[in-house]
Amino acid sequence: MSNVTVTIGGRAYTVACSPGEEAHLQGLGQLVDDRLRAVPGLANQSEVRRLLYATLVLADELHELRGEVPEQVIEPARQDDDMAVALEQLAARLESVADRLDGPAAH
Repeated sequence: MSNVTVTIGGRAYTVACSPGEEAHLQGLGQLVDDRLRAVPGLANQSEVRRLLYATLVLADELHELRGEVPEQVIEPARQDDDMAVALEQLAARLESVADRLDGPAAH
């Protein structure tokens, strides 16, 4: 285990992480700190309350992103599936036409 120090709301926290994850964890700490700074009027709030607000802001962003996923990722995948079925049906029809053209009258 490695330890990394993240600074959030002006306070340093030492957090354990897997080796090699230090930079990632520091980036996450910076993200929380940035969100905390974006919430106005927290200067007189307790540390716990400031972290609560930062957590709620991040949770709201995550909620919004998850709400966008079905439209941006899942739906195109379904459209791709529908297109694949349509192409398979078209290929089957083309093969049928080709078979008829190559039938007994063609020989």
